[in-house]
Amino acid sequence: MPLHPTTVLIVWLLAVIGIQSAGYAVLGGLGAVLLAAGTARRWAGYLWRARWLLLSLWLILAYHTPGEALLDSAWMPTWEGIAEAGLHAARLVAMLGCLAWLFARLGRDELVSGLWGLLRPLRVLRIDSERLVVRLALVLENLQQKPEKGAWKRMLAGGAEFAGGPDVLRLALPHWAARDTLAVAAAGLALAGMVML
Repeated sequence: MPLHPTTVLIVWLLAVIGIQSAGYAVLGGLGAVLLAAGTARRWAGYLWRARWLLLSLWLILAYHTPGEALLDSAWMPTWEGIAEAGLHAARLVAMLGCLAWLFARLGRDELVSGLWGLLRPLRVLRIDSERLVVRLALVLENLQQKPEKGAWKRMLAGGAEFAGGPDVLRLALPHWAARDTLAVAAAGLALAGMVML
């Protein structure tokens, strides 16, 4: 049975936080889990689109981290820089895998519903989370339509006609079940384990 959309968002958020302190062993295990979850094709697409970002990140860290130069050449990156660059690039690859998993599990409507469930407790602090969710839904709706050529110039000039969004936004949330609580608890324990390793 599928998880609650809010549960999926919480698990994704905890995984992204945990990746920031993960080493190669944890990243490899997470990668295996993500591949087993069927995200390979979408993940490969994200990696292809981020290839220049990955290369730039690697080069910047490899050449700007102080240490002993590779092959004792002044123009080569440092050993420490190569190690740091490789780890950060692997973390970014894992984050893209988590993003592929999130979008494979949640469609646009489920993403909005999950965000609404995640932000709902902010009402205690008198923060109007419903407006944020409605705005996100409108942005996602507008992203589905390809803009006309030169529309951005008319928008900046103040002459753009904005297409109206839906009059009613329907959020379908399943009931929170015991499996959702177990999934959040397991993700929290995994995060604690990643941080301790």
